[in-house]
Amino acid sequence: MSQSSFNFEAGEVLLLDKPLTWTSFDVVRKVKNTLRIRKIGHAGTLDPLATGLLILCTGKKTKQIDQIQAQEKEYTGTFRLGQTTPSFDLETPVDAEASYEHLTEAEIQAAVQSFVGLINQTPPLFSAVKVNGERAYELARRGDSAEIKSKQIDIKVFELTRIALPEIDFRVVCSKGTYIRSLARDLGVALGCGAHLTKLVRTRIGEYRLADALTIEAIQALAPPREPRPEIPDRATNPNQRPPRRRIQAYVAPPDSLAAPSNPSEQLGETSGDAAL
Repeated sequence: MSQSSFNFEAGEVLLLDKPLTWTSFDVVRKVKNTLRIRKIGHAGTLDPLATGLLILCTGKKTKQIDQIQAQEKEYTGTFRLGQTTPSFDLETPVDAEASYEHLTEAEIQAAVQSFVGLINQTPPLFSAVKVNGERAYELARRGDSAEIKSKQIDIKVFELTRIALPEIDFRVVCSKGTYIRSLARDLGVALGCGAHLTKLVRTRIGEYRLADALTIEAIQALAPPREPRPEIPDRATNPNQRPPRRRIQAYVAPPDSLAAPSNPSEQLGETSGDAAL
Protein backbone atom coordinates (compact mmCIF):
# COMPACT_ATOMS: atom_id res chain seq x y z
CA MET A 1 0.00 0.00 0.00
CA SER A 2 1.35 3.40 -0.98
CA GLN A 3 0.23 6.97 -0.69
CA SER A 4 -0.74 6.90 -4.37
CA SER A 5 -3.55 4.52 -3.35
CA PHE A 6 -5.26 7.37 -1.52
CA ASN A 7 -6.59 10.79 -2.45
CA PHE A 8 -6.80 12.49 0.93
CA GLU A 9 -7.81 15.90 -0.38
CA ALA A 10 -10.68 14.49 -2.46
CA GLY A 11 -11.73 12.38 0.53
CA GLU A 12 -10.90 9.09 2.22
CA VAL A 13 -12.29 7.02 5.10
CA LEU A 14 -9.30 5.77 7.09
CA LEU A 15 -9.58 2.95 9.61
CA LEU A 16 -7.03 3.14 12.43
CA ASP A 17 -6.19 1.01 15.44
CA LYS A 18 -5.90 3.66 18.17
CA PRO A 19 -2.91 3.14 20.49
CA LEU A 20 -3.37 2.90 24.24
CA THR A 21 -3.23 6.26 26.15
CA TRP A 22 -3.65 8.31 22.95
CA THR A 23 -6.66 10.59 22.79
CA SER A 24 -8.74 10.59 19.62
CA PHE A 25 -7.49 14.14 18.99
CA ASP A 26 -3.88 12.92 19.33
CA VAL A 27 -4.52 10.49 16.46
CA VAL A 28 -6.18 13.14 14.28
CA ARG A 29 -3.31 15.58 14.83
CA LYS A 30 -0.66 12.91 14.16
CA VAL A 31 -2.28 11.78 10.91
CA LYS A 32 -2.94 15.35 9.79
CA ASN A 33 0.71 16.34 10.28
CA THR A 34 2.15 13.09 8.90
CA LEU A 35 0.10 13.03 5.71
CA ARG A 36 -0.21 16.84 5.45
CA ILE A 37 -3.99 16.73 5.14
CA ARG A 38 -5.84 20.03 5.33
CA LYS A 39 -9.29 18.72 6.33
CA ILE A 40 -9.71 15.74 8.66
CA GLY A 41 -11.93 14.60 11.55
CA HIS A 42 -12.85 11.45 13.48
CA ALA A 43 -16.18 9.62 13.59
CA GLY A 44 -16.63 8.67 17.24
CA THR A 45 -14.39 9.36 20.23
CA LEU A 46 -12.44 6.63 22.02
CA ASP A 47 -11.25 7.17 25.59
CA PRO A 48 -7.45 7.36 26.11
CA LEU A 49 -7.43 4.00 27.91
CA ALA A 50 -9.39 2.30 25.13
CA THR A 51 -7.91 0.87 21.95
CA GLY A 52 -9.35 -0.32 18.69
CA LEU A 53 -11.20 1.07 15.71
CA LEU A 54 -11.08 4.83 15.20
CA ILE A 55 -12.44 6.10 11.88
CA LEU A 56 -10.95 9.23 10.31
CA CYS A 57 -12.56 11.06 7.40
CA THR A 58 -10.61 13.42 5.15
CA GLY A 59 -11.54 15.99 2.52
CA LYS A 60 -15.12 15.70 1.24
CA LYS A 61 -15.60 12.47 3.19
CA THR A 62 -15.86 14.53 6.40
CA LYS A 63 -19.49 15.07 5.39
CA GLN A 64 -20.05 11.39 6.28
CA ILE A 65 -18.87 11.71 9.89
CA ASP A 66 -22.37 12.06 11.40
CA GLN A 67 -23.65 9.14 9.32
CA ILE A 68 -20.79 6.88 10.43
CA GLN A 69 -21.11 7.90 14.10
CA ALA A 70 -24.79 6.96 14.07
CA GLN A 71 -24.08 3.29 13.26
CA GLU A 72 -24.03 0.55 15.88
CA LYS A 73 -20.76 -0.28 17.59
CA GLU A 74 -19.18 -3.42 18.96
CA TYR A 75 -16.79 -3.62 21.91
CA THR A 76 -14.92 -6.28 23.83
CA GLY A 77 -13.21 -5.80 27.18
CA THR A 78 -12.95 -6.62 30.86
CA PHE A 79 -14.83 -5.52 33.99
CA ARG A 80 -13.32 -5.84 37.46
CA LEU A 81 -15.93 -6.63 40.14
CA GLY A 82 -15.61 -5.57 43.78
CA GLN A 83 -13.95 -2.19 43.17
CA THR A 84 -15.14 1.22 41.99
CA THR A 85 -13.35 4.31 40.71
CA PRO A 86 -14.67 7.88 40.17
CA SER A 87 -14.09 7.63 36.41
CA PHE A 88 -15.50 4.05 36.21
CA ASP A 89 -12.18 2.93 34.66
CA LEU A 90 -8.42 2.98 35.42
CA GLU A 91 -7.99 6.73 34.84
CA THR A 92 -8.63 7.34 38.56
CA PRO A 93 -7.66 5.22 41.60
CA VAL A 94 -9.96 2.81 43.42
CA ASP A 95 -12.18 4.66 45.90
CA ALA A 96 -14.24 1.77 47.36
CA GLU A 97 -14.16 -2.02 47.64
CA ALA A 98 -16.81 -4.63 48.37
CA SER A 99 -17.08 -8.41 48.53
CA TYR A 100 -17.82 -10.29 45.32
CA GLU A 101 -16.87 -13.87 46.31
CA HIS A 102 -20.48 -14.85 47.07
CA LEU A 103 -21.68 -14.19 43.53
CA THR A 104 -22.61 -17.17 41.39
CA GLU A 105 -22.30 -17.40 37.62
CA ALA A 106 -26.09 -17.59 37.33
CA GLU A 107 -26.49 -14.35 39.31
CA ILE A 108 -23.94 -12.55 37.17
CA GLN A 109 -25.52 -13.78 33.92
CA ALA A 110 -28.98 -12.71 35.10
CA ALA A 111 -27.71 -9.23 35.94
CA VAL A 112 -26.04 -8.93 32.54
CA GLN A 113 -29.22 -9.85 30.67
CA SER A 114 -31.18 -7.17 32.56
CA PHE A 115 -29.26 -4.54 30.56
CA VAL A 116 -30.14 -5.91 27.10
CA GLY A 117 -32.58 -3.76 25.15
CA LEU A 118 -33.60 -0.11 25.52
CA ILE A 119 -32.32 1.29 28.82
CA ASN A 120 -31.64 4.69 30.35
CA GLN A 121 -27.98 5.37 31.01
CA THR A 122 -26.21 8.29 32.71
CA PRO A 123 -22.85 9.18 31.12
CA PRO A 124 -19.80 9.37 33.41
CA LEU A 125 -18.72 12.71 34.84
CA PHE A 126 -15.33 11.91 33.29
CA SER A 127 -16.66 12.19 29.73
CA ALA A 128 -16.90 14.62 26.82
CA VAL A 129 -20.57 15.37 27.54
CA LYS A 130 -21.15 19.12 27.71
CA VAL A 131 -22.55 20.67 30.88
CA ASN A 132 -23.43 24.36 30.53
CA GLY A 133 -21.08 24.64 27.55
CA GLU A 134 -18.15 22.93 29.28
CA ARG A 135 -16.87 19.38 28.91
CA ALA A 136 -17.81 17.23 31.90
CA TYR A 137 -14.28 15.83 32.27
CA GLU A 138 -12.93 19.37 32.71
CA LEU A 139 -15.28 19.85 35.66
CA ALA A 140 -14.37 16.44 37.07
CA ARG A 141 -10.62 17.07 36.92
CA ARG A 142 -11.12 20.34 38.80
CA GLY A 143 -13.05 18.48 41.47
CA ASP A 144 -16.36 20.15 40.58
CA SER A 145 -19.64 18.26 40.52
CA ALA A 146 -22.31 18.46 37.85
CA GLU A 147 -25.68 16.95 37.10
CA ILE A 148 -25.62 14.88 33.92
CA LYS A 149 -28.93 13.83 32.44
CA SER A 150 -29.56 10.22 31.52
CA LYS A 151 -30.45 9.22 27.96
CA GLN A 152 -31.93 6.20 26.28
CA ILE A 153 -29.57 3.77 24.57
CA ASP A 154 -29.98 0.36 22.96
CA ILE A 155 -27.88 -2.59 24.13
CA LYS A 156 -28.40 -5.13 21.37
CA VAL A 157 -25.95 -7.74 22.65
CA PHE A 158 -24.36 -8.08 26.10
CA GLU A 159 -22.65 -11.39 26.64
CA LEU A 160 -19.91 -12.69 28.89
CA THR A 161 -17.02 -14.53 27.21
CA ARG A 162 -15.08 -15.34 30.37
CA ILE A 163 -15.81 -15.39 34.10
CA ALA A 164 -12.71 -15.51 36.29
CA LEU A 165 -13.70 -13.52 39.38
CA PRO A 166 -13.05 -10.78 40.10
CA GLU A 167 -12.70 -10.30 36.31
CA ILE A 168 -15.33 -10.88 33.65
CA ASP A 169 -14.76 -10.48 29.90
CA PHE A 170 -17.60 -9.26 27.70
CA ARG A 171 -18.81 -8.43 24.20
CA VAL A 172 -21.27 -5.59 23.68
CA VAL A 173 -23.12 -4.44 20.56
CA CYS A 174 -24.81 -1.11 21.20
CA SER A 175 -26.20 2.11 19.78
CA LYS A 176 -24.50 5.45 19.43
CA GLY A 177 -23.95 7.28 22.72
CA THR A 178 -23.39 4.17 24.87
CA TYR A 179 -20.72 4.46 27.55
CA ILE A 180 -19.21 1.08 28.39
CA ARG A 181 -17.74 2.60 31.56
CA SER A 182 -21.26 3.47 32.70
CA LEU A 183 -22.33 -0.08 31.89
CA ALA A 184 -19.55 -1.31 34.23
CA ARG A 185 -20.80 0.98 36.99
CA ASP A 186 -24.44 -0.03 36.53
CA LEU A 187 -23.62 -3.75 36.46
CA GLY A 188 -21.64 -3.33 39.68
CA VAL A 189 -24.60 -1.62 41.31
CA ALA A 190 -26.94 -4.41 40.15
CA LEU A 191 -24.62 -7.03 41.63
CA GLY A 192 -24.17 -5.07 44.86
CA CYS A 193 -20.38 -5.16 44.76
CA GLY A 194 -19.36 -2.34 42.44
CA ALA A 195 -17.30 -2.67 39.26
CA HIS A 196 -15.09 -0.71 36.89
CA LEU A 197 -13.72 -1.07 33.37
CA THR A 198 -10.11 -2.28 33.05
CA LYS A 199 -9.88 -2.97 29.30
CA LEU A 200 -11.84 -1.84 26.24
CA VAL A 201 -11.39 -2.51 22.51
CA ARG A 202 -13.74 -1.18 19.84
CA THR A 203 -13.94 -3.90 17.21
CA ARG A 204 -16.58 -2.56 14.82
CA ILE A 205 -18.56 0.51 13.72
CA GLY A 206 -21.32 -0.50 11.29
CA GLU A 207 -19.60 -2.53 8.58
CA TYR A 208 -16.15 -1.09 9.36
CA ARG A 209 -14.00 -3.58 11.28
CA LEU A 210 -10.87 -3.38 13.39
CA ALA A 211 -9.36 -6.26 11.39
CA ASP A 212 -9.10 -3.89 8.40
CA ALA A 213 -7.56 -0.99 10.35
CA LEU A 214 -4.09 0.48 9.90
CA THR A 215 -1.61 1.01 12.69
CA ILE A 216 0.00 4.39 13.33
CA GLU A 217 3.25 2.92 11.97
CA ALA A 218 1.50 2.01 8.71
CA ILE A 219 0.16 5.57 8.44
CA GLN A 220 3.65 6.97 8.94
CA ALA A 221 4.87 4.81 6.05
CA LEU A 222 2.40 6.67 3.81
CA ALA A 223 3.98 10.05 4.56
CA PRO A 224 4.93 11.96 1.39
CA PRO A 225 8.65 12.70 0.94
CA ARG A 226 9.72 16.09 2.21
CA GLU A 227 11.36 18.49 -0.21
CA PRO A 228 15.08 18.98 0.48
CA ARG A 229 16.10 22.31 1.91
CA PRO A 230 17.87 24.59 -0.59
CA GLU A 231 21.63 24.55 -0.17
CA ILE A 232 23.41 27.75 0.78
CA PRO A 233 26.15 28.31 -1.84
CA ASP A 234 29.71 28.54 -0.67
CA ARG A 235 31.21 32.04 -1.07
CA ALA A 236 34.27 30.57 -2.75
CA THR A 237 32.09 29.09 -5.51
CA ASN A 238 29.76 32.07 -5.81
CA PRO A 239 31.57 35.01 -7.46
CA ASN A 240 28.45 37.17 -7.32
CA GLN A 241 28.34 37.17 -3.54
CA ARG A 242 29.60 40.45 -2.08
CA PRO A 243 32.35 40.17 0.55
CA PRO A 244 31.41 41.18 4.09
CA ARG A 245 32.03 44.81 4.97
CA ARG A 246 34.87 45.49 7.40
CA ARG A 247 33.97 47.45 10.48
CA ILE A 248 36.42 50.39 10.84
CA GLN A 249 36.94 52.08 14.17
CA ALA A 250 38.45 55.62 14.06
CA TYR A 251 41.19 56.64 16.43
CA VAL A 252 40.26 59.47 18.78
CA ALA A 253 43.03 61.31 20.58
CA PRO A 254 42.72 61.73 24.37
CA PRO A 255 41.19 65.12 25.30
CA ASP A 256 44.26 66.17 27.32
CA SER A 257 46.62 65.57 24.41
CA LEU A 258 47.24 69.22 23.38
CA ALA A 259 50.85 68.98 22.34
CA ALA A 260 51.63 68.87 18.64
CA PRO A 261 52.63 65.39 17.43
CA SER A 262 56.30 64.80 17.01
CA ASN A 263 55.72 62.28 14.20
CA PRO A 264 54.92 64.02 10.89
CA SER A 265 52.66 61.14 9.84
CA GLU A 266 50.34 61.82 12.76
CA GLN A 267 49.79 65.36 11.41
CA LEU A 268 48.18 63.80 8.34
CA GLY A 269 45.74 61.77 10.51
CA GLU A 270 47.43 58.44 9.84
CA THR A 271 47.27 55.68 12.43
CA SER A 272 48.92 52.36 12.94
CA GLY A 273 47.31 49.24 11.54
CA ASP A 274 46.30 47.95 14.98
CA ALA A 275 44.50 51.17 15.91
CA ALA A 276 42.58 51.24 12.64
CA LEU A 277 41.15 47.79 13.31
